[in-house]
Amino acid sequence: MSIKDFTFRPADLTVAPGAKITVTNDDTTTHTMTATKGKAFDTGDIAPGKSATFTAPSKAGGYPYDCTIHPFMTGTLTVK
Repeated sequence: MSIKDFTFRPADLTVAPGAKITVTNDDTTTHTMTATKGKAFDTGDIAPGKSATFTAPSKAGGYPYDCTIHPFMTGTLTVK
């Protein structure tokens, strides 16, 4: 997935449990992709032009997330 123009693309993503997810920052400022509940995942800071990879949770369900730097950037990771 990618981040561009202060949006996650796609904002809603469905993956299998334990899938590897790579997030590329195609924007001009640093962003994160961080689960908003339970610390299920967190990319940490992703600088412009850089990528980060994390492992999706092993438990099925919906995991809302945001950018901790820009909390208006939101989405949901669905694991099933």
